[in-house]
Amino acid sequence: MHMAQWGLKDELLKDANIWLCHNCNDCSKNCPRGAAPADVLATLRKAVIRENAFPPILGGLGDSKPLNILIALLIPVILLTVVFLTGGHFGIPEGDIVYSKLFPLIKIDILFTTTFVLAAIFFAISIMNFWKNINTEPEKLRASDKKLIPALIETLIEFATHKKFSKCGESKNRYLGHMLVVIGFVLLAIVTNWSLITQDILDWKSPFVLDDHAMEIFGSFATAKIYFTLFKLTANVGAISLLLGIGLLILNRLKERSYTSLTSSFDWTLLGIIFTVCVTGILSEFTRVANIPNIAYPIYFVHLVTVFYVIAYLPYSKLAHMVYRLTAITYAKMANLD
Repeated sequence: MHMAQWGLKDELLKDANIWLCHNCNDCSKNCPRGAAPADVLATLRKAVIRENAFPPILGGLGDSKPLNILIALLIPVILLTVVFLTGGHFGIPEGDIVYSKLFPLIKIDILFTTTFVLAAIFFAISIMNFWKNINTEPEKLRASDKKLIPALIETLIEFATHKKFSKCGESKNRYLGHMLVVIGFVLLAIVTNWSLITQDILDWKSPFVLDDHAMEIFGSFATAKIYFTLFKLTANVGAISLLLGIGLLILNRLKERSYTSLTSSFDWTLLGIIFTVCVTGILSEFTRVANIPNIAYPIYFVHLVTVFYVIAYLPYSKLAHMVYRLTAITYAKMANLD
């Protein structure tokens, strides 16, 4: 707090310690001067993401300014509209609802795979920039008994178990929301890759109808049914887990507290996007099963737009906190700061 008061911005943005805070808000609750140090640290972490972003011009697209959000959403809208216009249909297709009629699978695969690869590369460069900035005394790491892999494994275990949240007081109830979000993301990531394997390798196309082709692939109706049920069960559990987790996090930010704290638009933007991903994904399934094409296809379009947003702007949004914090805590363990 003293460094912030003195205006030592450059030093603060290179300090790994600001990432050791898990935003419990205990400090804000108990601060006798009402200085809200948790809000100060949250603002600094946001600035670190912007400072290390690669390429720098994209750093603002994960921001919370209305114009930046509009631009960030407009990009996938344009790209998916091009996919739609080149798909051969210029209206709602007749017959059974099959989303690949409007958005051909091969084009969606190319668009989202390319986006993911670019985002991963840009994110890796951003994290390398961050590591260089916080590693101001590399001799500490060379002299440390704890090397990168053991420190990283220890940090990953802490993340998976949310161990630090058990030490929180005021915001301890965020534990369940965060765990549900993590479980939801993991299950949906599995389902996404499972779907790609099913469609591209097994040649069983969505919406995975249990027909003669399915029995030909799996050898029997029973095997195809088990495969189909496991896939749908994993997808639905993942979606519900993510939706419940986001719902709990939203409620936690809306409830009255015993201290004054700000939930920035940086937080609300990501919560809103992920909530929209969940709702549109679930509604896409329900409206398809209910055969309501005039609602199903537009909802699926919105779903694709928001999924693109989550993937493309991962290095610049609040989700980037997970990797920045993982990196900082790993560094702290290696430098004996944690």
